[in-house]
Amino acid sequence: MTEPVTVTHALGSYPVYVEAGALARLPAIASHHLAGLRSAMIADDTVYQLYLERKLGPGDQWRGEALTFPAGEASKSREWWARLTDGLLERGYGRDSGIIALGGGVAGDLAGFVAATYMRGVPCIQVPTTLLAMLDASVGGKTGVDAPQGKNLIGAFHPPVAVVADPAVLGTLPEREFRSGLAEAVKHGLIADRDYFDWIGREADPLGRRDLATLTRLVRRSVEIKAEVVGADEREDGRRAILNAGHTVAHALERVTDYRLSHGEAVALGLVAECELARLLGMASAEVRTAVEALLQRLGLPLRYAGTLSPGQVTEAMRSDKKNRNARIRFALPRAVGEMHSAEGWTADAPESRIREALAAII
Repeated sequence: MTEPVTVTHALGSYPVYVEAGALARLPAIASHHLAGLRSAMIADDTVYQLYLERKLGPGDQWRGEALTFPAGEASKSREWWARLTDGLLERGYGRDSGIIALGGGVAGDLAGFVAATYMRGVPCIQVPTTLLAMLDASVGGKTGVDAPQGKNLIGAFHPPVAVVADPAVLGTLPEREFRSGLAEAVKHGLIADRDYFDWIGREADPLGRRDLATLTRLVRRSVEIKAEVVGADEREDGRRAILNAGHTVAHALERVTDYRLSHGEAVALGLVAECELARLLGMASAEVRTAVEALLQRLGLPLRYAGTLSPGQVTEAMRSDKKNRNARIRFALPRAVGEMHSAEGWTADAPESRIREALAAII
């Protein structure tokens, strides 16, 4: 058993088990972290079926009640939050309950929000099954659902009691979804660790082949970076904002394309646009954007949106971003690879003319 990564928060800490085969230990992990609780698994129907058929890997399976929902971003909604909480109530779950969130980022956010709000909060184990969720979404305690006005606008901070990240399950991911997850790893290198950023570039080929040892190292290092950031700023009052690098643009792109872009593809484009914005504002050199574009290209991620959009459409969609203050659109911007702009609470606003100019780099 590999030593887990520990994430600290205001009320304590939780382990992130990053190892091939960890999913086979889910029953034992659940027995330990949800001891004495009547627990339910919440998963999207596609992942749950794969789990039942043991296509996510051999070993012991958690056996208990499960509530499922349709796969896809459209299920990350208040409507499905209500259906799932109603399902728990109908089955008689009380305050002595626990939740196991199995699946990608949608499952983690939605099931995590159910856990955060059910009976004013019950414990949750996050079991991410996509690269994107392992690297990012499952760590840090953010839960929530989308609204017509934008992503993740309704939610709560609710740290899990444990995270089980098994890179061996990533072999089941479609190629597009797998590569999308790599965008978050690029982001982690950009915001906090130049050596890691460079390592991703050197290991692009084995990563593309889904070499298990290389993937495990990738997931672990990203989890370590995120654990360090969120442990120092649990409620996003300061430096944690750097984890939103690329995401002001990305969330807007997702919304205006009706989520035809995957989250990772949108993040890749967002990183390019926001690096360009940092250059236009005099915060970063052109070499930062060049380095990010080169790495994204090696990983098979997009540098420009293939469809038709206007900078004005995307700018308008940014107006509901949670980082905004006093009606000004704010961004987490790099100064260099591995270093972020730290003034003004780790985010900066920009004139709309500069935002549109930066967006022209990707659309």
